[in-house]
Amino acid sequence: MNGILIVDKPEGWTSHDVVAKLRGALKMKRIGHGGTLDPMATGVLPIFIGLATKLSGTSTEANKEYIAGLRLGVVTDTQDITGQILSETNSTVTAAELAEILPRFTGTIQQIPPMYSAKKQGGKKLYELARKGIEVAREPRTITIHTLELLESPQSETQNSSDFILNVLCSKGTYVRTLCHDIGAALGTGGTMSSLRRTCSGEHKIEHAHTLENILTAIDNDEFAKLLIEVEHGT
Repeated sequence: MNGILIVDKPEGWTSHDVVAKLRGALKMKRIGHGGTLDPMATGVLPIFIGLATKLSGTSTEANKEYIAGLRLGVVTDTQDITGQILSETNSTVTAAELAEILPRFTGTIQQIPPMYSAKKQGGKKLYELARKGIEVAREPRTITIHTLELLESPQSETQNSSDFILNVLCSKGTYVRTLCHDIGAALGTGGTMSSLRRTCSGEHKIEHAHTLENILTAIDNDEFAKLLIEVEHGT
């Protein structure tokens, strides 16, 4: 069995969790993913099966698109809401003020990888050091933010006035939570990522994705092959 499966990754699962689940359900070892998603994130996770695993690198290199929640006034050690709060203030930033600053983060920019990341430095993953309370200097990396726009802002008293929704189309290697952190810093309020959904990875879009529940049902009903995107023979 060979092909590409587009999974709508559920919240709380690591990308490896999804691969492990499918390996067990399909009784196959040759399965991999193209582009890690943090456990709190949902959305497009390309899964490569059989000979298609040779193509996984092309997915990792591709541009990604996200719908991200930005919460101003909060700073955490992980740069998202799963982390420990380091500071918290009342933000009075308006949607217009936020929209005005976004062009500063569009185009080719420098970004410092967060300590809570799988990036290796000195042979150790940064998150391993962070969990020990160790912070090290990190070299900035060059990334490209192709699109950065404000989609939603608080509309009523029932919504947190510090919560905004951003659309982000970016190059490989971009940390959206770091982007949220840096935007908050530039506004002087601090900021953290409150949600993340990947809507596109290269040519693979969210409308092509299948939930794990539907995938497992298809496997049980011997209809799994219908969910696969075929790859060229000889891959």
